[in-house]
Amino acid sequence: MEEIRKLLKEIGPGRMSSTAYDTSWVARLNEIDPVLSNRSLEWISENQLPDGSWGAKDIYYYHDRVICTLGAMIALTHRGRRAYDKAQIEKGLFALENITAGATGGLASDPNGATVGFEMIVPTLVAEAEKLGIIKQQGNRILGRMSHMRAIKIGKLAGRKIDKQVTPAFSCEMAGVDGQAILNIDDLQESNGSVGNSPSATAYFAMSLKHQDQSAMQYIHEYISADGGSPNVAPFDIFEPAWVLWNLSLISNFNAEADSLYESHLDFLQDHWSNSQGIGHASEYTPKDSDDSGLVFDLLTRFGRKVDIEAILKYEESEFFRCFELEANPSISANIHVLGALQQAGFDEANPSVQKILKFLRSRLIDSSYWFDKWHASPYYATSHGVILCQAYAKDICAKAIQWILNTQNEDGSWGIYKPTAEETAYALQALSIWRRSGGAVPRDKIKQGLDWLEEYSNAPYEPLWIGKALYCPELVVRSTILSAIILAKEE
Repeated sequence: MEEIRKLLKEIGPGRMSSTAYDTSWVARLNEIDPVLSNRSLEWISENQLPDGSWGAKDIYYYHDRVICTLGAMIALTHRGRRAYDKAQIEKGLFALENITAGATGGLASDPNGATVGFEMIVPTLVAEAEKLGIIKQQGNRILGRMSHMRAIKIGKLAGRKIDKQVTPAFSCEMAGVDGQAILNIDDLQESNGSVGNSPSATAYFAMSLKHQDQSAMQYIHEYISADGGSPNVAPFDIFEPAWVLWNLSLISNFNAEADSLYESHLDFLQDHWSNSQGIGHASEYTPKDSDDSGLVFDLLTRFGRKVDIEAILKYEESEFFRCFELEANPSISANIHVLGALQQAGFDEANPSVQKILKFLRSRLIDSSYWFDKWHASPYYATSHGVILCQAYAKDICAKAIQWILNTQNEDGSWGIYKPTAEETAYALQALSIWRRSGGAVPRDKIKQGLDWLEEYSNAPYEPLWIGKALYCPELVVRSTILSAIILAKEE
């Protein structure tokens, strides 16, 4: 409980690990702010992986390695002047050639698909890397063919320019030098000076769209880490408290002090709720989405806060609930969180919207047992949330998911799709504990074994498993998942 109280007091604008991709864009700002640029370039130098690439160290997600290594190599080629830089460039060139040579199979190997904006950003990076002589001409290789995918996505805009109202602004650096006509440059920035709360998009804006823009540079200075690294997104002051509180709300009882610490965060979430659109991941981010909206509605309603379900229903499509406007593929977890909101609103199983989501979720099951989602690299995230929020409507789905979780437990008690991780083990324990609490059959020894492992390996740093433009870790969210899982498992 002391750890929970401490966690609730730490919630703020959002704490997130740095990514090589976003940091590489800040490293390119030498003409505007050489001190800031040099700090970021130093971060790039210090975080090259042993094989010469950049990206998540222990989680080999191909899209992450491609975009991080391309970004880092371009930054080093523009900026690297020292002998050490040149040695790193040589090592990086070798790694990048290996990555691009195997791109056809590698990109298909990531079960969740592309990182955010990948098909839009990579063609621009590839063209720049070809021009700088970093990589061979890609031509009809998969990285070269992505320009066609980019054209399809741009076509979805139907002549509309990209502004802060639509999510492609988050990836506006994909416009490069020659494609800036698709951007509404005067209506890209949020009130905090950022473009899409993205350090990489904002650095591009200050470098190529409005040179030395003061508010953009102030934003970058505010959210760059002391060591020069930049996060995937900042701030995310809705997402962090919402997911932290939701995880902790799964626990049976809180004491009075913890309840009082909840209130200010619940007030903040409710104050930023829009009855017409719901809510987004940050208070200073224009687009809203069903993922944050569904989970926040669920959370606020659990605590007796009144919000309008009509905001959620506006995301309904013919076969599922969309997460964002203009998205290329639907989100599993967004539909799961919408289902949780519908349950809290009192919708019964026969309701057409509930049936629509259940049909969609059944159609997306892998081996009739579990889900992958486009926002997370591990199936344990979506599957755990699916068990927790679907059991009121579809115990048959949940029973199969529970069996899959039990079958995939490692001998030491842990879980992990790439390697054993505290975050994934916590998701598994949350699902097993809540399933057992509701009367489902789960062997206690399986929970005990997982709990023993998790208590031993519960400390940070945590692996980056969340999918943005690159893989990242929202640290307090992961801590809340682990704390929630430990208490739930102890209760069982």
